[in-house]
Amino acid sequence: MLRSLCKTHTQLNDAEITYLETLEGFLPLIAEMVDADIFIDCITRNPDAAIVVAEANAKHSMYQDTVVGQLAYRKNEPAALRTLDIGIPTFELKAITQEDITVKQNVVAIRWEGKVIGVLIMERDVTRDYADKRNMQILAETAEQLAQALMVQNATRNNANHITNYVADAILIADQTGHVIYSNPGAQKLYDSLGYRESIVGMHFDNVVLDNSTLKEIRDKEYLEIDEVRIGSLTLNIKYSIMKQNNQEVGLVVHIRDITDVKNKEKELILKSVAIREIHHRVKNNLQTIASLLRIQSRRITDENAKKAFTESINRVLSIAVTHELLAQNGVDDVDIKDILTNIVKGAMLFSNSMHFQLNVEVRGDSVSINSEKATSIALVVNELVQNCVEYAFVGRTEGNIFIDIEKGEYISTVTVADDGIGFQTDKVKMGSLGLSIVEQLIKDKLKGDFSIASGKEGTSIRFDFMH
Repeated sequence: MLRSLCKTHTQLNDAEITYLETLEGFLPLIAEMVDADIFIDCITRNPDAAIVVAEANAKHSMYQDTVVGQLAYRKNEPAALRTLDIGIPTFELKAITQEDITVKQNVVAIRWEGKVIGVLIMERDVTRDYADKRNMQILAETAEQLAQALMVQNATRNNANHITNYVADAILIADQTGHVIYSNPGAQKLYDSLGYRESIVGMHFDNVVLDNSTLKEIRDKEYLEIDEVRIGSLTLNIKYSIMKQNNQEVGLVVHIRDITDVKNKEKELILKSVAIREIHHRVKNNLQTIASLLRIQSRRITDENAKKAFTESINRVLSIAVTHELLAQNGVDDVDIKDILTNIVKGAMLFSNSMHFQLNVEVRGDSVSINSEKATSIALVVNELVQNCVEYAFVGRTEGNIFIDIEKGEYISTVTVADDGIGFQTDKVKMGSLGLSIVEQLIKDKLKGDFSIASGKEGTSIRFDFMH
């Protein structure tokens, strides 16, 4: 297909087309390594249009159908045409695909004897979130190095001397008979560490395979990935890819990545997660013990004001304990604020029942994941506001409703605690009271937010916000 397209639409000669055919066999390897859709485009007789002559799709490709044989116009893919024109790599430039999808392209030139004969294009979905944009540039540079290395060989026993020397992972190339004709420095280093006393070049696949895969199995599937293989103290990820030229098998590429450090770090994270979970569990138990001691002490107090102070302190301690209880269950430092507030509500309803008061509390709205420090502060704030509602909002009544609404924003989220109680005059509220002082300090100092109070005959609503 590639040769036919080049003959029909381009002015490339036989030698240049042969180079492109050599590179085409390695596109699946490059696509797998950089996790992107990969294409070879060549300029047509129309200077504002290129033609797709080869492709290899990523594991989760954006494309529904093949685009080989379709044209890429300058107005839609300026990166490809720019690099074809001047030979300079282009990074992170938006393009419109033949399937009308917006992507970002990284493009490097394919050269033959100094002449640009095509471009190697990496494409990814523009909507994907990249934590490190530099990573895309590094991937493109790696693809460029691979392309330049591939351009100086034809994948035969005699001239496969420079393939993948730029890649840190281990790369082996075997011919049709299964004999290794090339190993990059990373491969030789890996096999040296496994005790091989001589060069693996010339060995048969059966002597170098590190799992139970067979040549027949690989040929049947054309691409095979072994996620995890334990060899001694090493953990390896192994991928096999059949190379083809003119639909005929010309060899086999073995890509081996040492993931030992990754697996060790995963184990460390698991151990740390277990340790963190245990710490939160112990903190929760200690807080509940403190609350129990305070409760016992409060039973011996006859002064109502002192008893009330003890009760408020017990509720504050338990609201913090709720946060640590959820963190102990998750084993991570983030927790859903909705879960915390739901558990606080249960405590408030038990407290109201002990006062022979019928209270209905609903937690509504969005789930918001926040760290333990902010979760503790929000738990304390909402606990104070709910307790105030229970104590003051329903004087002279036997039942009431409290609604806690959570609204998630992009950077700032809000929590509203509202009741259908008797209301009060907001200008006469005692801002110096301990409860509201705690609320104000926590919101401003810990949550970096603001709060407002609105009250009337239909009840009171207190709204505060916090940064994620």
